[in-house]
Amino acid sequence: MTRSSRRQFLKAGAAAVGTAALGCNTTNAPPGRKLASLWFSYGGRNRRVLEQLVHRFNHSQSDHWIHAVYQGDYFEALAKLRTAIAAKAGPAFSHVVGEVITYLAGADVLEKLDDYPGARGLDVIPALGQDGSWIGGDQRPLVALPFNRSTPIAYLNGDLFDKAGLAPPTTWQELREAARALSVRSGGRTTRYGFGCPIDWWFWTALVGQAGGQVVEPDGRVSLGGPAGVEALELWQHMVSQDHSMKPPPGRDYNAWEATNQDYLAGRTAMIWTSTAFLKYLEDNAPFPVVAAPLPARQRHAVPTGGTFWVIVKSAPAEQKQTAWAFLRWVLEPAQVITWATHTGYMPVTHAAVKRLDAEGYYQRHPNDHVAYEQLRVAMPWPWSAELFRIQREIVQPRLESAVLSHKNATELLAQARAQAKRSLQ
Repeated sequence: MTRSSRRQFLKAGAAAVGTAALGCNTTNAPPGRKLASLWFSYGGRNRRVLEQLVHRFNHSQSDHWIHAVYQGDYFEALAKLRTAIAAKAGPAFSHVVGEVITYLAGADVLEKLDDYPGARGLDVIPALGQDGSWIGGDQRPLVALPFNRSTPIAYLNGDLFDKAGLAPPTTWQELREAARALSVRSGGRTTRYGFGCPIDWWFWTALVGQAGGQVVEPDGRVSLGGPAGVEALELWQHMVSQDHSMKPPPGRDYNAWEATNQDYLAGRTAMIWTSTAFLKYLEDNAPFPVVAAPLPARQRHAVPTGGTFWVIVKSAPAEQKQTAWAFLRWVLEPAQVITWATHTGYMPVTHAAVKRLDAEGYYQRHPNDHVAYEQLRVAMPWPWSAELFRIQREIVQPRLESAVLSHKNATELLAQARAQAKRSLQ
């Protein structure tokens, strides 16, 4: 990020101080404890599991104390974090969605972790850590550690697939055929859809990779997949408008994700694509067997990784950063990694945790949990681009929704998006 871009980051954050809640950076801690504030996102089950981990850490030793503060969903939390950093009122550490790591690193607001005690010996699975999540991530200072990491995954209604005599789709053609076969229409209206998926950049990126493309080329050019990007978008258009086998998803961002989950649980869709993050929630609430499956291929199998990374705020006081680091080292130990993964659906992020789960027979008892880990073999790294998040949110995402829900020309929309992305990078 240029000096100008960094000034824009700080200026935008400072301008928002009056409109975004900064949360609470302090609380009472037991005497003699070093206190650090942690900002976190999401609610429900995942929030409870994280709060339990924080409680365990606080009572496992007598030197440090973590004060965890909920800050809303990923995008709300990012806005608050940006504001707080600009106002010099940020937490000691937080977790942020992976696409913004490069943006924050470019703004030079993240602590470099390479020389922290134990940093070079962490047992992180490369595809889930900084090294493998970004092209060239291993050649840059370490600023991010994996937390709730995921891949897109397919969830099938086991009863409906069994009754139809269908196997999980392994190709796009099989996906369309299965979705048509499992859709039910009455009087010109679809009463059950064979397929559901949020119209979201993440899933579209998966389709682009499966069609043989990539969003950003090795030379840094934002191609949006070229022909593969168009083909990916047209698959959704055909399934919604021609096959009537894909439910037009309502809402934006995580509202659309939640609607997709509810359609699946209620039997309104027979198969959905969503995140591994929802595995335990879906298994606990579905009145039918939940079957997880890898995403299908066009020219190849491919998935992006997603979720968030831990980051320490560079401007935090040194003592708070040391406390944050003590927690991060602890939470990456096998016992804590396993607790998080087996109670949520997110992937275990260290080799040691995976080996222990395998040795204890966990994956034999819970085969759905292993699907996402197996998909890491075809995971696509993101480009190290400070502009990627803005291109995603401001340029591409609205056009995906417009193309699918308003039936606009995919080739023209993506050409417009490429032109706008090019202008934004100049």
